[in-house]
Amino acid sequence: MPIHVLSEEVVSQIAAGEVVERPASVVKELVENAIDAGASHIRVEITGGGRTRIRISDDGSGIPSDEVELAFLRHATSKLQTANDLSHIVTLGFRGEALASIASVSHLSITTRIAEETAGTQLQISGGALIRRQSVGAPAGTVITVENLFFNTPARLKFLKKENTEKRQIALIVTRYAMAYPHVRFVLEQDGREVFRSTGSGQLADVLVSALGLDTFKNMVEIEGGESERESRRDIRVSGYSSVPNHHRADRNQITLFINGRWIQDTRLAYAVTQAYHTFLMTGRYPIAVLMIQLPPEEVDVNVHPTKAEVRFRDQDSLFVAVQKAVRRALVDLAQTPAMRGRVDGLPWGSQDNSAWEQNHASQLDLSLELQSSGQHTRTSLYREPQPPLAPTDIPDGPGAPLKPRTLPILRVVGQIGATYIVAEGPAGLYLIDQHAAHERILYEQFMEAHARQAPASQYALTAQTIHLPPAESALLTENMETLAHIGFDIEPFGPNTFIIRAVPALLANQSPQDVLNAILSDLEAGAKPGQAAIEDKIVTRVCKQAAIKAGQILSVDEMQSLIRQLERCQSPQTCPHGRPTMLHMTSDQLAREFGRLG
Repeated sequence: MPIHVLSEEVVSQIAAGEVVERPASVVKELVENAIDAGASHIRVEITGGGRTRIRISDDGSGIPSDEVELAFLRHATSKLQTANDLSHIVTLGFRGEALASIASVSHLSITTRIAEETAGTQLQISGGALIRRQSVGAPAGTVITVENLFFNTPARLKFLKKENTEKRQIALIVTRYAMAYPHVRFVLEQDGREVFRSTGSGQLADVLVSALGLDTFKNMVEIEGGESERESRRDIRVSGYSSVPNHHRADRNQITLFINGRWIQDTRLAYAVTQAYHTFLMTGRYPIAVLMIQLPPEEVDVNVHPTKAEVRFRDQDSLFVAVQKAVRRALVDLAQTPAMRGRVDGLPWGSQDNSAWEQNHASQLDLSLELQSSGQHTRTSLYREPQPPLAPTDIPDGPGAPLKPRTLPILRVVGQIGATYIVAEGPAGLYLIDQHAAHERILYEQFMEAHARQAPASQYALTAQTIHLPPAESALLTENMETLAHIGFDIEPFGPNTFIIRAVPALLANQSPQDVLNAILSDLEAGAKPGQAAIEDKIVTRVCKQAAIKAGQILSVDEMQSLIRQLERCQSPQTCPHGRPTMLHMTSDQLAREFGRLG
């Protein structure tokens, strides 16, 4: 094929692909324009996940009638004049590509008026071509409606995610900008139902209650707007909120960072937040944080990527230190405060009352078998007259069901170490068994067998419980409602972002339904593998993890023996559903070698 110059139509659609990747991209660009126009009220209305219709209205400054058509030309902008202005960007938008790119792949209409004009201007554009212009009556501000997105680019339309996924992404966009601009009143409506509203009070705390939920906000500590301790960088200020150490998630997705009012993705700054929790959080757990970072515009380069989510910093190290120290200082101050909101297992986080901690943990879980007295149960039970135990072959798989084949040798309990590991012996040597991982494996296989028989057991509550979720998590729950029903949950919508939990899997009868559901949503947010089966397996794995015996729980000999006898007949007894080992095995030869009894 010979070299030739692409037509303007093809060029505009290629450029649109850089800026407009999905409906959430349209919302992002138009909301940024509204904020740059000084709007104090922004309303976002979505139909069909944004593919059918996106309507964004604001009360900003509007566009003069003689500049409306110009605004839809590529690289037309009022936000910079020369290349030197790129080093001092103080607006969210600046490239002048968004409106042209959106108009080239949709049917778009705009109604706008500035305060000085008596009539507004309305344009209708289809595929980048102007269809109609007329004067209309309109309030000051701008209303943009985008319909049939990607109607002329079917390949891009084909690769869009499911409707609920797009709704969740749009909710994330709107809530993030509501956090960054708490003085602006945001309203998000999806398919005629309001899912988010901020007050516009100017207080970040008010937005966080609406965006993250009251339960999450109550477990967050304020990061005071302070200066970097390095004398040379007193122009870096960090403020916001971060969660107390006992309130955490399985991924970094809940670390939300803003630079000069712009949401960014920066793995190093997210790591700085995580590092501030060093020794406060276990490995693999991450805090929830919303941080506002202010620094001189010339210190950050936002002209890196078309979406403007990735930026570069002139002094990355100073910024890392400022973020880490600001969060760490708030956590240390919290630990030294007598009255604290954060609690660990019912006790204030940082409490030094060890006796109360021990008393709390001695009764933390309730098994079906009666617990014996803690501390001496193992030693005394070994020397009591033994009760005749059931032979392993006497353990049925279920009523009238045949026994499953044995996958481990017969093991005998010796004792328990640290209320976490079971010591057992067998013909092949010594076994050290992780009680939590082993119980997870047992529950997982039992659950999957019941599920395969289409007989998952549910536990109905005497009184239904309600849970209120942030908009993005609400969309995620709605998207997976059917999958949750398959494994024993009975959940139904009950108002905006509110759900009623009527039943949970029987395994979770003694667990808090809200805690379980929050943990499941956290796992799903971390990114399940594609495919319904993988998502369902991920949920089942979380259910079993929540229901399993925890590390730190003291077990009687009978309880330990019962657990081991069930593990002996699991199909995969060596690992838990997450892939962690359930046991360590040391053969008789290894033991003899360690004690110098060989050769």
